[in-house]
Amino acid sequence: MEILNEAKKSFDYMVRLRRHLHENPEITSKEYETLKYISAELDAIGIEYKEIPDGGIIARVYGGRPGKTVLLRADMDALPITENPRNLACEKVCISKNDGVSHACGHDAHTAMLLAEAKILYEHRDELNGNVVFSFERGEEGGGNVKYLLSYIVEEAKIPVDTCMATHVKWNVPTGTISAEPGAVFSGAYGFTIKLHGMAGHGSRPDLAHSVLDCFNAIYNHMNTIRMKYVRPDDILTFSIGMVNCGTVRNIVPDELIFSGTLRTFDVEGAGVPFMKQFMEVVKKECELCQCTYEPVYMPDPLFECYNNPVCSQIAKDAVKKYLGEDALTVTEPWMASESMMTYLKLWPGVITFTGIASEAVGSGANHHTPEFDVDEQGMIYGVAAALGYVVEFLNYEGEIPFKPFAGTLKNLSERNL
Repeated sequence: MEILNEAKKSFDYMVRLRRHLHENPEITSKEYETLKYISAELDAIGIEYKEIPDGGIIARVYGGRPGKTVLLRADMDALPITENPRNLACEKVCISKNDGVSHACGHDAHTAMLLAEAKILYEHRDELNGNVVFSFERGEEGGGNVKYLLSYIVEEAKIPVDTCMATHVKWNVPTGTISAEPGAVFSGAYGFTIKLHGMAGHGSRPDLAHSVLDCFNAIYNHMNTIRMKYVRPDDILTFSIGMVNCGTVRNIVPDELIFSGTLRTFDVEGAGVPFMKQFMEVVKKECELCQCTYEPVYMPDPLFECYNNPVCSQIAKDAVKKYLGEDALTVTEPWMASESMMTYLKLWPGVITFTGIASEAVGSGANHHTPEFDVDEQGMIYGVAAALGYVVEFLNYEGEIPFKPFAGTLKNLSERNL
């Protein structure tokens, strides 16, 4: 199989897929027509697949010779964002036909690339020293639908996965390049919503009230010291409060306040856990001092960081250099966003790469989750070639891959989301 040539030959196919998906986006957990479209494409190719209720689609290609199993994954959901018909430089080649919904993160390109990979690998299945699983995931944007896919793979079908791989197009990586660095490349995250209860009073006598607003102010000011006192200075960690609701009229001291926020880190266990432990201690103590009480409304277990196995990362990097050329391999900084791919990477050694789609000429390069976000479609060629190269090289790899799988239950792992 001439990998780069096969990827180039699939370009028109991917463009057709990507533009259809882009023009017909569906939000998280509502990807009904998208599922039908993917199923029809898999039927046309002739690939065996199964639709997993609420989860997505699992397809399989069996190689000509027995061996290991590689899982390739893509997400398919769009965002509730009204698209700008222009990108950073010009009119886009296609725009959403669904008002208020758009593929402002690149999942349309991810799905198009995975279908192309499935088609190419199916056509060359007799050359493979093992098998490939394709996971088309619904609800990546906070829907948590990955739990249904993983339950099927691990508990129902009992597919013996040896490695997993995905790619995410990235706004600031040049078209024609791929990054496959080891370690944490997407952040882990905590999300929280907390309600404070106090005692209301008239604005003329705040001394007779227990102000939740004063309590929140004390908590918020104290939060800024936690990073310095309880987290190592070389650990990357950010936190923010994104929502505060309190009060109804100007002359009444409110008795209830609700606030929400997130924390992001590349080391959940080493930095996130101690921060959140101290944060909750601050909430407790400040409530006591202000004669208020608190109620955790929403505080799920954290998303873990997406951690690229060092051996799998090296296999991916070597594959890029071998099949795409030395100049195609690049290094980009880790992304403070979070990704449900973390669940796969906790179960199996693997890698999530970054596929470059930034082009000044095309006008792509706006950040994800913005109305101007756009994809240089040429980048899909390199994303597909990198994935095909990883499949072939991993199936032929005979070395050890040190890996410690998640020690908890599958349910506890797969139900983590923001």
